[in-house]
Amino acid sequence: MTDEPVLWQLASGVGRVTLNRPEVLNAWSPEFGHALSETVTARAAADEVRAVVITGAGRAFSSGADLKGGFDPHPEDGMPDVRKTLEDVYHPLIVGIRRLEKPVVAAVNGPAVGIGCSLALACDLVLAAESAFFQLAFANIGLMPDGGSTLFVPARIGKARAFEMAMLAERVPAPTALEWGLVNSVHPDERLMEEADVLATRLAAGPTRAYAGTKRALNSMLYPELDRQLELEAELQHHLARTRDFVEGVGAFVEKRPAAFEGR
Repeated sequence: MTDEPVLWQLASGVGRVTLNRPEVLNAWSPEFGHALSETVTARAAADEVRAVVITGAGRAFSSGADLKGGFDPHPEDGMPDVRKTLEDVYHPLIVGIRRLEKPVVAAVNGPAVGIGCSLALACDLVLAAESAFFQLAFANIGLMPDGGSTLFVPARIGKARAFEMAMLAERVPAPTALEWGLVNSVHPDERLMEEADVLATRLAAGPTRAYAGTKRALNSMLYPELDRQLELEAELQHHLARTRDFVEGVGAFVEKRPAAFEGR
């Protein structure tokens, strides 16, 4: 492993993207997000790449935003500029995955939390290790789900379970995620990457143009309002980042204590 935040490997038509900040459970910093977007929209888009696998280094897929790193201040009020982070760092990657004209497989090797969960569910096929779990933890810090998860989650598992994930912010273990239809398959931890490579190799040997057409048609059916939904999420997060509950939620997270929300 190197100290690069995102690793790229290409072999036999399969591009492997590895989130490489294991010391912070692959939490997202701006540098990390930009590197990930560049990898997906540039390197993975090359003609010699026929399928893509995204996974995490260490014991997590991604723990979400790096809250300890904070957010840039908004020029008008000095409050966290969450909208800018979403629009500049997260959205290009999410849109890039959905519009990449080749299959993208998520190999979720551990916790997929917050934007890490959104990233996994933005992929076409999702494989999970038995020890993995998925969590829309946004409500725990006074925010709402973003990264397109308000679109991806209900499309996968329906209204009832989408509200449950978004509002209760509880962990969904891999076996439950499979039962719900959130993921495609679950594998023993030690076999996850082997299974992901087998699947990606199969896809890489398949009819790439047919996969691209299929993906475009399914995008049109399932996610026709992706851009607008991302804009709505960013607008709502902009306002939520100015609430006392958000300040309290982040403070409680950093201090590792229960949050005392006021609804303001």
